[in-house]
Amino acid sequence: MGVCNCTWIIGRLGAFILPGDWIKESGPLGAMIGLFIGALLMMVIASSYGVMIKKFPVSGGGFTYAFIAAGKVWAFICGWFLSLGYLSIVALNASAFTLLLKFLAPDFMNQHYLYSIAGWDVYAPEIIIASALILLFAFINSTGTSVSGQIQFYFSLLLIGGVVILGVFTFGVADQPLQNLKPYFNGNQSILTSILVIVAIAPWAYVGFDNVPQAAEEFKFSPRKATMLIVASLFTSALIYAIMIGLTAWTFPDFSATGESNLWLTGDIVVSALGLIGLVVMAIAIIMGIFTGLNGFYMSASRLLFSMARARALPNVFRVITKKKQTPIWGIWFVAFITLPMPWFGRQALSWIVDMSSTGVSVAYLFTCLAAYKILAWKQEPAGREIAPVKKALALIGIMASSAFLALLLIPISPAALSMPSYVMLLIWAIVGGGFYAVMQKRYNSLSQEETEMYMLGKTIASEVMDTEDALAPQKKPSIGINGVPAK
Repeated sequence: MGVCNCTWIIGRLGAFILPGDWIKESGPLGAMIGLFIGALLMMVIASSYGVMIKKFPVSGGGFTYAFIAAGKVWAFICGWFLSLGYLSIVALNASAFTLLLKFLAPDFMNQHYLYSIAGWDVYAPEIIIASALILLFAFINSTGTSVSGQIQFYFSLLLIGGVVILGVFTFGVADQPLQNLKPYFNGNQSILTSILVIVAIAPWAYVGFDNVPQAAEEFKFSPRKATMLIVASLFTSALIYAIMIGLTAWTFPDFSATGESNLWLTGDIVVSALGLIGLVVMAIAIIMGIFTGLNGFYMSASRLLFSMARARALPNVFRVITKKKQTPIWGIWFVAFITLPMPWFGRQALSWIVDMSSTGVSVAYLFTCLAAYKILAWKQEPAGREIAPVKKALALIGIMASSAFLALLLIPISPAALSMPSYVMLLIWAIVGGGFYAVMQKRYNSLSQEETEMYMLGKTIASEVMDTEDALAPQKKPSIGINGVPAK
């Protein structure tokens, strides 16, 4: 696959849409502290990603790392749930663009009513526009990561610039911005509860930094730089969250003097404070966030499918890559094919699927930290593993944090537990995955441990270039070199 010479900044849609909800739930300071703690925990987990990128610079991310940590069955489970997270976020970003248009041009978007699902009215324009956006970014990604990477970089700059401008000007026009922030926490619960409720959403809030290891085979820079990019993206995302929460709270006392759309509190506040210019700046920032999300998760989903197919967990067609652009072409268009129907189910039904994405990425975080802990050593051992007690300690903390995230999501009494529809859909996805594994099991397990290690850990993309005819033809057993690495 092509070379990716860009940096990643996580597109933070929640930073624009959800500050009003977070402020009501935890208070502005409680929400900011919770998200910064979440970012720190993600940085700890990112340390394990850095270890794994350095040791195994191959596509697959959590799927590959789960194989290292626990074997083929758990690798399939991790890859299955991680793919759901990536696919749902592609669909969410496309639908978020139509939500923005509903705020900007309600008369245009609310015409040609079709039907209602779970209280959400579905109109023809939102389906047409979301579908066009999904197809557009499938085409962009099919042109290669050099093109999509450059686009990602400029989108990110516009996103950050827009947020900074909004934060500075709303703070400037406010009469008493610091006084307007009060009450800092939700008075109906303890300060600790206010913070923990927000910390629990960190896997969802910061999903996207694991886009980097999905393209590890395409780097022209060092694994150390990749780790720094992950940390920088997390820190930048935390600042974006803090600024958007701040401007929602500090611009007016108790949200007064805002518009009356009742659709989007932060949007109403920006329009009331800065007028049309503020709305334009915020719209550009949101669009850039949507586009970075679409672009990044298209890349991650298609590389994950490629890696699973290379390990024989998926049909061969998913490891077809173009000889010119070196992109997993059928994986990219499969993502488009799967996500195109989602806008038809309405925003609420889609949100149930997206709620499950935190579970998928948390599973990937857990296995990544387990793998890093496994390959690192506290001190010199006969196995000759890298001696890195600090990184090993961070991996252990990451294991505990990831486990806590999963507990918060899956235990019904948790304040951050999934909704009942999400539980049901998660169970359905698990059952479908079990059935798919039963079908693929013979093929998946037909490779020896050494052959599996070669395909998942030791073989370069260049040696796996296939056209459609090659991919669908019966495959010969590979030649195995020392320790499962293909002979040169």
